[in-house]
Amino acid sequence: MKYIGIAGVILLMLYYTTVTGWMLNYCWLHLKGTFVGQSPAFIQTTFQQMLAQPLSMGFWTFLSCLLGFLVCYMGLEKGIERITKVMMSALLLLMIILAVHSLFLPGAEKGIEFYLVPNFASLEKLGWGNVIYAAMSQAFFTLSAGNGAMMIFASYMDKKRSLPGEALTITALDTFVALMSGFIIIPACFAYGIQPDAGPSLIFLTIPNLFTLMPGGQIWGSLFFVFLSFAALSTVIAVMESIIACFRELLGWDRPKAAWFVFALIALGSIPCVLGFNLWSSFQPLGPGTGVLDLEDFIVSNNLLPLGGLTFVLFCTRKNGWGWTHFLEEVNQGAGRNLADQWKLYYTYGLPLVILAIYLKGYDDLFAKQGPAALAQWMVIALVFLGWIGYCVKGRGTKKE
Repeated sequence: MKYIGIAGVILLMLYYTTVTGWMLNYCWLHLKGTFVGQSPAFIQTTFQQMLAQPLSMGFWTFLSCLLGFLVCYMGLEKGIERITKVMMSALLLLMIILAVHSLFLPGAEKGIEFYLVPNFASLEKLGWGNVIYAAMSQAFFTLSAGNGAMMIFASYMDKKRSLPGEALTITALDTFVALMSGFIIIPACFAYGIQPDAGPSLIFLTIPNLFTLMPGGQIWGSLFFVFLSFAALSTVIAVMESIIACFRELLGWDRPKAAWFVFALIALGSIPCVLGFNLWSSFQPLGPGTGVLDLEDFIVSNNLLPLGGLTFVLFCTRKNGWGWTHFLEEVNQGAGRNLADQWKLYYTYGLPLVILAIYLKGYDDLFAKQGPAALAQWMVIALVFLGWIGYCVKGRGTKKE
C-alpha cells in the first residue's frame, strides 16, 4: 500500500516531462519569432512535425528532466526553495501582466462574459454530474491529491503551522492561478474571433494563432510560454523532489545518489511517451487515437490518484489505520485554522463515497463509447482494484501494532 503514492508520482513524471518539453520548445519558437506572420496551416504543421520527430522531442523532454534534477540536486534550501520562490514570483507577475493586457483588448468584454456568466443551458446539455466530475477530477490532478507529493512537502513543514490553514492557502492560490489563466486566454480569443479550444490544441494551435494576429504577438507569445514553462517546471521540481525524498527514506540514500537515480529513471522512462507519438504510434492501448501518453495518464489520473486519495482517507479515519482521533491531533498542531470534530462523518463516510464516484465515473466516461461489453470488462478491472484497496485496508487491522 505504501508504494501507491510513489508509483503515482513516478508514472506522472514519465509523461509530464514530455508535455513540459513541449512548453519549453514553444517558448523557444516564440522567442526566435518562428510564428510571426504565419498562417494557421503553418502553425498546425509545426505542431505535427514536433510530434513526429522523436530526437527533437526527446531533447526537450530530457532538458525538462535535467532542469528539475539540477534544482533538486542543490537541496531543499539552496535549490528548491530559493529557485521556486523566484519562479513563482515571476510567474505571478507574468500572469498579471498577460491578464491585464488581455482584458483591455477591444472586444474582450464578450470573452469575459462567456468566461464568468454561467450558461445553464450548456450545463443542462452536458449534465450537472459530468461537470461536477470534471471539476473534481481536475482538483485531484492540479492539487496532486492522492499521489504522495503533498505528503512529502507537508513533512517539511514546521509544526508551528497548521495543516488545514496551509491546505486552504494552497487551494486558494491554485484557484487564483486557474482563474487568471482563463482571463489571459478567453478574452483574447474573443477579441480576435478565435474559438477557445481545450487540451493540447488550445495551447499549441489556438494560442499561437492568437498571437500571430496580435500586435507585438512575438513578445506576448514569448511571455505566455515563459509563464507556462515556469508553471510546468515548478511541478517537475516539486514532484521530482517527492520521488527523491521517497528513495532517501526507503533506501537510506543521500541526496546526490537519490537525485542521480531519479533523474536517470525519469529520463529513460519518458522515452516510451516520446516514441508513442511517432515510431510507436500504432500502439493504441485504449482504443483508436490513443497512445502511450493516454495509457500513462489513464493509470495515473483514473486509477492511482483516486485510489491513492481513497487509501489516504481510509487510513487516516479508520480505527484499523491511523484513527480519527490521532489524525485530528496531528492535523490541528500549530497556529491557524483547525479541523473541527464535526467533520468526522463526512471524512469517514462522505469523502470516500465522493472519491469512489469519481473513480467509477472516470471508467464510464472513457470506455462507455466502446460499447457495453468493453465497459463491463473495464468495470470489472476497476472493481478488482477497489477490492484490493479494501483488502489492504482491512488487513491493516489484523496486524499487531
